[in-house]
Amino acid sequence: MNKQTIFDKKNVLIIGGAGFLGSHLCDELIKTAKVICIDNFSSGDEKNIDHLLAHPDFRFIKHDMTEAPVLESFPELEGFRLQFQGVQEIYNLACPTAPIHFEKNRLANILANSFAVKNALDLAVKYKAKFLQFSSSVVYGARGSDDQLVNEENIGAVDMLSERCSYDEGKRFAESMVKTYKDVYGIDAKIVRLFRAYGPRMALDQGNMLPDFISNALDNEDLVIYADKDFSSSFCYVSDCIDAATKIMNSDVFGPVNIGSDRDVSITAVAEKIIAMLGSKSKIVYSNPLLFMTPLRLPDISRARDLLGWMPLVTLDAGLEKTINDLRANKGIRRIGYTPL
Repeated sequence: MNKQTIFDKKNVLIIGGAGFLGSHLCDELIKTAKVICIDNFSSGDEKNIDHLLAHPDFRFIKHDMTEAPVLESFPELEGFRLQFQGVQEIYNLACPTAPIHFEKNRLANILANSFAVKNALDLAVKYKAKFLQFSSSVVYGARGSDDQLVNEENIGAVDMLSERCSYDEGKRFAESMVKTYKDVYGIDAKIVRLFRAYGPRMALDQGNMLPDFISNALDNEDLVIYADKDFSSSFCYVSDCIDAATKIMNSDVFGPVNIGSDRDVSITAVAEKIIAMLGSKSKIVYSNPLLFMTPLRLPDISRARDLLGWMPLVTLDAGLEKTINDLRANKGIRRIGYTPL
């Protein structure tokens, strides 16, 4: 595409924009841009973006990115003047991640991390758009015995034939594709590696323990931990993750950059905290680990701090309070139906 004319606002494409993280990114970017949200609802939900559908600068397209989209063919986007302005930024978050349905997601994961990423990158080449790939801490492999913080220079160790390979190795392949497109086509592409995030709009009954803890505690039901008593992790509030994503998109940093909390927290302690915050009568019980709930490493966030001026600001207590308030108000609509691809 030839040099673009930007009219009143830049055009931004968010792939996977109806998901937990994607919908919050839509909320942030709609403040200054025209937002095109693409999602196929494999794990996202229209309820996450209902409040944006009437916004004059927001358009939703239901589409599976494993099929290459021709954005100019969608009549909904006529007002975005794509033939003249194109797209300035592309954020790719598309990948089904419901832990409880991981087995059903395996093929969808590998396709999302290959064909869908290629199609997203092809759009970046076409429009000469800046591109941000949301990768994951899974590229480093499972947590070892040393418990050291992992930095971006660590090449990781992932079993490419394990039951988790479609997601873990898929994320590594997606990063390789982004780097290759950057080198071959000269696009301004970037990578963030997200560690565990939480906050409002996480779906219930999908194996995401924090929102399920809150929901069950509200009903005085057992809080189920799909791990043993020693399981621990770190938790980064969603607004901090979105802040990091916008910072790297507006920087000269390629990455990858770790984004998450470097504080290790016992999942049992989190469950106890939620029970106490709600004054609940719930009990904590332990169940067989889910395949998706492998203990993961903690991030060294020095690069994010030094290059982006970023660090997580929302404390666990404050983040849990915000998440509790959201679930208390919207519990009935956070339970979504799951349809595997």
